Amino acid sequence: MIEAVHVTKRFSGTAVLDDLGLEVEAGDRIALVGANGAGKTTLVRCLLGEYQYDGTITIDGLEPRKARREVLGRVGFVPQLPPPLRLTARHLIDFTARLAGCEAASIEQTAERLGLELAGVAPRAFVKLSGGQKQKLLIACALGRPCDLLFLDEPAANLDPDARGAFFELLDERVGNSTMLISSHRLDEVAPLVSRVVELDFGKVVLDDRVADGGALTERLLCRIELARPDESCRAAFLAWNLKGDDEGLRFEGEIAGPDRLRFLGTASRYSGAIRRLEIGTEATS
Repeated sequence: MIEAVHVTKRFSGTAVLDDLGLEVEAGDRIALVGANGAGKTTLVRCLLGEYQYDGTITIDGLEPRKARREVLGRVGFVPQLPPPLRLTARHLIDFTARLAGCEAASIEQTAERLGLELAGVAPRAFVKLSGGQKQKLLIACALGRPCDLLFLDEPAANLDPDARGAFFELLDERVGNSTMLISSHRLDEVAPLVSRVVELDFGKVVLDDRVADGGALTERLLCRIELARPDESCRAAFLAWNLKGDDEGLRFEGEIAGPDRLRFLGTASRYSGAIRRLEIGTEATS
């Protein structure tokens, strides 16, 4: 479906992509990982036809630079950094719907599933929205339209736990119907979402491996936490995950999205000295 052959891209004489080769099959869900500056975003921009480069890139035989309309008509894209758009959220939704040939209502419904309150957001300039609001709207524009290619660059940044759960559900609905390229500098952020990991370093592919699926993206895990003593910073961290605490601030309980297991455990590990017991499972334990 996607083939990149001997792709090199230089900025000010420095090769950000260096003789890169990559093949992507239809239906692949790829984690594109690597340190900042490894070339991930540059590769995505080349796939979108935004940059000139040496070598060859084709998407079902089409070159992104020469057939941008055809290629972009198939792509749902979430950029790493929100663009400084002056148009309102309402106009962005309508503009995206016209380009994609879909109803604006589809994008609106996706935004609402992500927890974006459109009534208050719609008349506001996109550039004036919070980071989380921008991210939800950009994801809604990408996933609320018909497309068979998803290029997602750090897509879960700035999302609260509930929105992340909804995002995973939306991706799960696309499995089998869309090819996904999900860029991140942290493998633990995207590993549960993908079936293949491609790592870049200094503009080259240094790892390309298929992995076992991490389980259903819609899986919900029950969490129970008991503290040895009240700790305000610990309490604030778990409440931010939408766990419910008791009046004494010693016990917390709630659900997290399955793909967020590693992120949640990373949060919990910072307060290991205050935690007496931590349980994570698909059903309650006594």
